[in-house]
Amino acid sequence: MFEEVLFPTDGSEGAAQVLDHVLDLAVAHEATLHVLTAAGPGGDRLADDPNDVGAAIEAEAESIVTAAADRAAERGIETVTAVRRGDPSEAIVDYADETGVGLVVMPTHGRTGLERLVIGSTTERVVRRSTAPVLTVQPDAESDLAYPYERILVPTDGSECATTALSFGADLAATDGSRLDLLAVVDIAHLGLDVRVDLQIEQLESNAERFVDDGVVLATNAGVDEGDVAGHVETGTSIYRTIRSFVDDHDVDLVVMGTHGRTGLDRYLLGSVTEKILRTVSVPVLTVRERETE
Repeated sequence: MFEEVLFPTDGSEGAAQVLDHVLDLAVAHEATLHVLTAAGPGGDRLADDPNDVGAAIEAEAESIVTAAADRAAERGIETVTAVRRGDPSEAIVDYADETGVGLVVMPTHGRTGLERLVIGSTTERVVRRSTAPVLTVQPDAESDLAYPYERILVPTDGSECATTALSFGADLAATDGSRLDLLAVVDIAHLGLDVRVDLQIEQLESNAERFVDDGVVLATNAGVDEGDVAGHVETGTSIYRTIRSFVDDHDVDLVVMGTHGRTGLDRYLLGSVTEKILRTVSVPVLTVRERETE
């Protein structure tokens, strides 16, 4: 499914931990691995100094991508290395666009305390701007990272954005033989005390059932075994907390969610639910760009 995978790295310990996961993925899909280091403003390890032609910087950058490529070669993975100068997030997005890679894999901040809840600024910008799917992985996630994923969750609300993510998640589940769960959350937080609330909830539940039923059909048509796909409808006062609870309660290994891809301001804003999931769940999250309409 993935022929070309991009792994941006700054040579940090967190990136090194995520690389192990990337190598497992590349081996499973027989993918070519692109290893990229961006030296520029905002980089954690590298800086762009206009008064220095960059001999030391370039040497360090080359050593970073070479070390990653050497680890990939030990696994028999074909690699392409690149060093770009400039803003890291722009370099990553531009490289992904130029090469047409099928997936970008990046680490997030995963330390304890406040930093655990804050996605790295470079990763966040890439997720917001990349047209290629982006897999974000916490380098020190509590659960053991393993590939292929045994259980994949795709939240759905019936939107085009969610359907795009579902199509991608179904293809991945079919390729890897994973279990696929579809979850529609009935959000009752905005409902008041009106006597018609019960009727409204009933209608919302009916819509949610239809979303997951349609999703199950889509998944089976994509090649997921009927016994490996299930739809779920849950009611809650917070969509992202309900999704997060499902992840924890059902040993989910990967969450696949959609992001908006329209031009203008929307292109730079993640959906609030997707953003909160990215910031708070411990398992990898794969974000897929909504198809842009003409």
